[in-house]
Amino acid sequence: MNKLKKIGLSALAGSLVAFSANAAELSVTGGAGFAYSSVDEGNADATFYQFDSVILSGSGTTENGIDVAVKFELDGGSNAGDSSYDDQMLSVGTDTFGTLEYWGHGGSAVMAQWDDRTPTAAEEVWDVGFGNNGTEEVAANRINGNGSGGMFNYTSPTIQGVTVKASYTSANTTDDKSHYNDWGVQVQPEMLDGLTVWYAAGTVKTGDAEADEETYGFTYAYGPVTIGYQESESDDDTTNTNDDELESMSIAYAVNDNLSISYGEREYDHDTTQTGTDGSETQKDSGFGVSYTMGGVSIYGQFNETENNNGGTAAHDDIDHSEIGISFAF
Repeated sequence: MNKLKKIGLSALAGSLVAFSANAAELSVTGGAGFAYSSVDEGNADATFYQFDSVILSGSGTTENGIDVAVKFELDGGSNAGDSSYDDQMLSVGTDTFGTLEYWGHGGSAVMAQWDDRTPTAAEEVWDVGFGNNGTEEVAANRINGNGSGGMFNYTSPTIQGVTVKASYTSANTTDDKSHYNDWGVQVQPEMLDGLTVWYAAGTVKTGDAEADEETYGFTYAYGPVTIGYQESESDDDTTNTNDDELESMSIAYAVNDNLSISYGEREYDHDTTQTGTDGSETQKDSGFGVSYTMGGVSIYGQFNETENNNGGTAAHDDIDHSEIGISFAF
């Protein structure tokens, strides 16, 4: 993205922390676009919607060698008049220590960052048709932890292709038993270029109830082709045990520097402890994506199909959903 303008932070830096001369500046970047979203079943009609955001970010280095960065995002919602003050992040770190981030709002825990890493040219096979016009036509079921505001994220330095990540989120309630924590490790072997392998696990603690989650998978890029496979599961240790399992796979092909296409499939098993009841069937998602990018303009299309939406068995739980959009970066 091109910078609209730069605002010197000398006065602010002097009052907060001693930055080296001319080391800190605030950059303003942004993007906007609109899309057409269509779902053939459910209670909502096809709709156009707009998405946009403005990001303010800055970074600098203190006199004793600590890297400091900040980020704020103004994010427009998908409905008319809907807007919010979204991401708020402060990070500190060094080359030897790694980076510690504090997210006041909008952060993603490790499980959320890695909930679906299978390659795609546009959107995920579960993403289109979810919440674009204020309703929930397609269930975006994921095993993705419980991170948001009030969260710490740590990322280690990468040593011989190995990177470690961890996060902790307080529930921000009067119940001091409630919190979320997770960790993950990613390996990109130096002897096998293009391969990325990862594993992450987290624990959701709500009062006396506890749920354990984990995910693992890989992607491999060879020339213009990238393939990916991932499995996740959640074990809910409560009176009414609810265990979910998820399997995803996809392939993406870069036709040239501008055009990419992809195809993916996903199966989500709702509450594997039950069978034969509405809501416990396997949700099956599949989809084809295409994107074309030139300069700051991107055009994309995603065409998905869902069976047994949210584990249901009714006729309206089989859904075709698609989205075509254009975005501009500046």
